[in-house]
Amino acid sequence: MLKGIPHILSPELLKVLCEMGHSDRIVIGDGNFPAESVGKNCKVVRCDGHGVPELLDAILQVMPLDAYVEKPVSLMEVMKGDPVKTPIWDTYKDIVANHDPRGAEAVGTIERFAFYKEASTAYAIVTTGESAVYANVMLQKGVVQD
Repeated sequence: MLKGIPHILSPELLKVLCEMGHSDRIVIGDGNFPAESVGKNCKVVRCDGHGVPELLDAILQVMPLDAYVEKPVSLMEVMKGDPVKTPIWDTYKDIVANHDPRGAEAVGTIERFAFYKEASTAYAIVTTGESAVYANVMLQKGVVQD
């Protein structure tokens, strides 16, 4: 075990986060996200049994968001006409606000199929057991500055 590292971050996920460089992206997918097919050209890390909020919070404790882009956090937009509500997005914005001075302003949305396309070029995709729908989030890594 290590001190100061959230216990939810597995050795495999920590390795992936360390390997990522500035502007690399990581997707935290909900339980319905097609990680293996979308991520066939990137690393897929399984975190079954965990939800997106706790993983998002843990990752942002050790990984900075990109300060050189307006929206380093991207959510998958709800399809037009889909009556789904996304209260989990408010949770994400609160978590981001705890780790980035831009707060909710650092969070944007991407159309569903564009999100899949962007996700296919991510460095890694993390699968979760999250049951909320449209609960996928993509993070763009920033630079660690002292």
